[in-house]
Amino acid sequence: MIAAIDVDPQRTFTPLCPAELPVDDGHNIAAALNRQAEVATYRVLTKDAHPANAIWVVDSHDKMLKPLSHPNADLTWVSHAVPGTEGFETIPGLPAVTEYDHVIWKGIEADLHPYGACFHDIREQLSTGLIEWLKANSVETILVGGLATDYCVKTTALQLKLRGHFDVWVNLAACRGIAPDTTDSACSEMQRAGIHVIESLEQFHP
Repeated sequence: MIAAIDVDPQRTFTPLCPAELPVDDGHNIAAALNRQAEVATYRVLTKDAHPANAIWVVDSHDKMLKPLSHPNADLTWVSHAVPGTEGFETIPGLPAVTEYDHVIWKGIEADLHPYGACFHDIREQLSTGLIEWLKANSVETILVGGLATDYCVKTTALQLKLRGHFDVWVNLAACRGIAPDTTDSACSEMQRAGIHVIESLEQFHP
């Protein structure tokens, strides 16, 4: 079985919400995500769901990316993906949440800021149930796309490969990264872990 995972394709990570964490062209990946879902048996959505009073929240972008000593919130970020706001919503062109086969909401506790979709905590001790759900449905191969390549996509793909032992493919046509250098290093890290990093769905040969 094949599963397609849409990692955090939310408006908060696009130019549609410029005051949050916009990724260039992030709002234009819906068509590529929909295409990869067509070759899969199951489609999974993951969404950041952060409280406005999270311990890692700072009030301006120049205060971001400062290290924190908290075990499950490692860096400061501006408020983003708050439930009930536009940033929490998925990008235009994707199905309604209820049309997915499985949905993971992550980071909803004020002191947790996970990047990967498989664990609620950075230390990877508290499972979200995603790996278990995929295995219960006999999934062996996973197509990953979403936002952003160098953070949540990378971490989710690595968790699926290293902790779930799936055959993982990251489809770059369905992803966008924050910065070229960190995106390149993320792709290299994923490849070293045995993840297939492909430019488009045409290279997907499970």
